Amino acid sequence: MTPLDLLASSPLAFAVCALILGLLVGSFLNVVIHRLPKMLEREWQTQARDILKLPEEPKGPAYNLAVPHSACPHCGHRIRPWENLPLVSYIALRGRCSSCKAPIGRRYPIVELASGLISGFVAWHFGFGWQAGAFMLLSWGLLAMSLIDADHQILPDVLVLPLLWLGLILNTQALNASLVDAVWGAVAGYLSLWIVYWLFKLVTGKEGMGHGDFKLLAMLGAWGGWQVLPLTILLSSLVGAVLGVILLRLRDAQTSTPIPFGPYLAIAGWIALLWGDQITASYMHFAGF
Repeated sequence: MTPLDLLASSPLAFAVCALILGLLVGSFLNVVIHRLPKMLEREWQTQARDILKLPEEPKGPAYNLAVPHSACPHCGHRIRPWENLPLVSYIALRGRCSSCKAPIGRRYPIVELASGLISGFVAWHFGFGWQAGAFMLLSWGLLAMSLIDADHQILPDVLVLPLLWLGLILNTQALNASLVDAVWGAVAGYLSLWIVYWLFKLVTGKEGMGHGDFKLLAMLGAWGGWQVLPLTILLSSLVGAVLGVILLRLRDAQTSTPIPFGPYLAIAGWIALLWGDQITASYMHFAGF
């Protein structure tokens, strides 16, 4: 029996392998979440200088997802390979830098654990096959987008748009929806929030959400078809309203404080893609339809 045959015949083995893969990917997602916004900011600054015809700034050292190597932000100690094992290194080091003993941010192991658990669950839910692999990739993207939006209130096109196109491509084979439903899902997802944005702006004179939210909902529509959009919008609004009030209370912030909507869309869309049919059927049964 080949390893692929074992994974195909044993849901538990496939889920465990996916969990381990998710932990490793989670370590990389921490790099993406931390570095990508800085990379985009540098790119925007360069573009702005070109448009304004300002002199170029001296080029500094390369900064991307590969270099420079990870290091402690407090003392600059370069993180060695055995200090970068997902979860294991954090536990072994007791959450502190091996050199200066400064605390390591708790987000790092939390992201790794979340990525691992989500990957293992997706593998268990779908079983061995392309659908599980596709949904793991989508889940990793949504996790990275959510935390970047929470930190910087941006949803990078470099993450959203490739996943939007991937959803359409996969649905040429009707992986989650027909291609027609996927195309209309992308169109309706974008236009629905675009219309809300402009209505809110016309009434209040303020911008109620960013354009990245339009693209994120379009991406979810491209993956699940237009059928997932009503539930996604409903769930994201409910979750956003509840958690938004809680966060404002915890931070003692004003109601005018901007709250990123991307994480709520991502959570709601992920739920709708996995359980949308069951949730809708249960609601219809409860409502007596």
